[in-house]
Amino acid sequence: MPFQNRTILITGASRGIGKAMALRLAKEGANIVIAAKSVNEDPRLGGTIYSAAAEVEAAGGKALAVQVDIRNEEQIQAAVQQAVEKFGGIDVVINNASAIQLTPTEQTDTKRFDLMHSINVRGTFLVVKNCRN
Repeated sequence: MPFQNRTILITGASRGIGKAMALRLAKEGANIVIAAKSVNEDPRLGGTIYSAAAEVEAAGGKALAVQVDIRNEEQIQAAVQQAVEKFGGIDVVINNASAIQLTPTEQTDTKRFDLMHSINVRGTFLVVKNCRN
């Protein structure tokens, strides 16, 4: 199994595609760092970093649940440090966290545009920058 004992940091892994990837990789024995904002369940969305961590461990992997808003570089740095302390490093980064607005340009508020770019572009950059060897 190529992911056995490999440590994978996944942003946005508390639900959806991020959690699905985490569970699949956990079945191969991976260590999963669940880096997401959700510590309290939103009934509309479901899932938290803690419930995702429990599912990862039930699937055969090891989990580290870390609350991270990828717009905050200090939180990213703290998550990376925790991953290093628990698992010895990070082998793979999956930038899954994102924000989206499915409206035409003229109907998209500037505040929403700024949010999407701060998460999808700047946040992704910060995660990769801080997970380097």
